[in-house]
Amino acid sequence: HPSTSLMSELRDVWAHDETRKFTVFVFLSMTAYFMQELILEPYAGLVFGYTPSQTTSLSGLQNAGVFCGMLCVGILASGLKIGTMRAWVQLGCVGSAFMLTAIMTLGQIPLTIPLEFAVVGLGIFNGMFAVAAIGSMMTLAGDGKKEREGTRMGLWGAAQAIAAGFGGLLGTILVDMMRLGGLSVANAYGAVFTFEAALFVWAALIASSSIINRTHKKSELPLTGRLENV
Repeated sequence: HPSTSLMSELRDVWAHDETRKFTVFVFLSMTAYFMQELILEPYAGLVFGYTPSQTTSLSGLQNAGVFCGMLCVGILASGLKIGTMRAWVQLGCVGSAFMLTAIMTLGQIPLTIPLEFAVVGLGIFNGMFAVAAIGSMMTLAGDGKKEREGTRMGLWGAAQAIAAGFGGLLGTILVDMMRLGGLSVANAYGAVFTFEAALFVWAALIASSSIINRTHKKSELPLTGRLENV
């Protein structure tokens, strides 16, 4: 029966330790990635007094940052052979967490630093982690039992798709809950950005444990080492 065969394949794939961990990593990191998608523009308008046209431009700046981050990893990792996919994933996740914390801080403390700088920085680190995660996914798909590459990719694709919808919904719900709980606008959005940052750090830790096991089988590579199997 087709459904029985599919469940059997999923059980076989899920039994692979690195596949399980990487699935959790994909879900957590993509949830954090998409949580800010629906709340960043309202945050800029309500807390910083941006006009609708100014808030809309933030998305363009972030997307430009994402492109630059992807291009950076492509040139440094694939072209110049600098770093491992694991290292770039961790840098992207931790950097994204730092920039989300900066975005939160700018709403709490009056500084002369424009919000746009932090948004572009967030985009750059988002792009780094995204393209490095794809590279890691391609490598890990070939691990474990053979002829299961498609199932593994499908599992990770499903985790990403679910996280995309869940993250956007979760971000808006959490902001509304914080507001109903009596927090100010800046504090409500700031709390959600902090939660996103924590998710990125958690995802970086999981990525480390899921990818490092594979590199130990060959050699532990520092950030400036050779990029293998990508």
